[in-house]
Amino acid sequence: MDNYILAIETSCDETAAAIIKNGTEIISNVVSSQIDSHKRFGGVVPEIASRHHVEQMTIVLEEALKQANMEPNELTAVAVTEGPGLVGALLIGINAAKAFAFVHGLPLIGTHHIAGHIYANNLVQPMEFPLLALVVSGGHTELVLMREHGSFEVIGETRDDAAGEAYDKVARVLNMPYPGGPHIDRLAHEATEAVPFPRVWLEEDSYDFSFSGLKSAVINYKHNMDQRGEEIIAEHVAKGFQDSVVEVLTGKTVRAAREYQVKQVIAAGGVSANKGLRTALELAFKEEGIPFYVPPLKLCTDNAAMIGAAAYEMFEAGVRGNLDMNGRPGMELLSWK
Repeated sequence: MDNYILAIETSCDETAAAIIKNGTEIISNVVSSQIDSHKRFGGVVPEIASRHHVEQMTIVLEEALKQANMEPNELTAVAVTEGPGLVGALLIGINAAKAFAFVHGLPLIGTHHIAGHIYANNLVQPMEFPLLALVVSGGHTELVLMREHGSFEVIGETRDDAAGEAYDKVARVLNMPYPGGPHIDRLAHEATEAVPFPRVWLEEDSYDFSFSGLKSAVINYKHNMDQRGEEIIAEHVAKGFQDSVVEVLTGKTVRAAREYQVKQVIAAGGVSANKGLRTALELAFKEEGIPFYVPPLKLCTDNAAMIGAAAYEMFEAGVRGNLDMNGRPGMELLSWK
């Protein structure tokens, strides 16, 4: 019997709804982005994000059902991002999911946002275990070891700025609009030289990350150039910054893949859309002889299809939520197996 899961995602600044069949097939996937509303502020404003979610929630739900040509009584369950994220934004999606599940008598599943990013890969390529996931986004940078569906072991994480956060802050220094990642990536590929910035490896055996010092190095470089009355070359700064981020992310991921002898490596999260990072990881794992996969760009950024993919595995494992569900902005990535 086929299972159809209606999924909702509102953890940050995208209002999204999708219907997923058996965890691997996208029946519909609707995303309403708020980037234009936040661009002038240089980042996401939580109150504005919440207001947009309220305005768009019913619209994207109706559109997801319309695109799928389905009625609520044909659904198996409702899934929603429970955390982490902006608490006000999370609550809009959670209350919508609870109301929909209650009215139509459907089971409710609270899903972890990062589990969703990881399971976006299952929509395009079957996951083989043990696998290693590199999660890189605006708020997260983690290496996650999975030995089976629903099993998550975080073996490395950022100690300060996430990679995406560092990209946005460096972009601001270079007077580029939000979100900064795509602009830095584009400039880096146009550059002929790179400013030599440090690589932060931390302890010899650590899989943790740190990008705060690199961000500070870029800021200090600009200040020094300003004091000398010299113009910085934005392309060279972007390439130097990106080279440092990519080398550390790739180096630690390769080392972890070797140590844990994984069968598959996947990338997930908004920064995995970065052309420089994707290319470096593809080349590195081609040399290692380990299969490497990354979702298409539309499944890297926040969307509800990924939440439905993760929720399907939770549903199969017997995991259910209830109407007491609340937003959990600091929700940890814990195994459900």
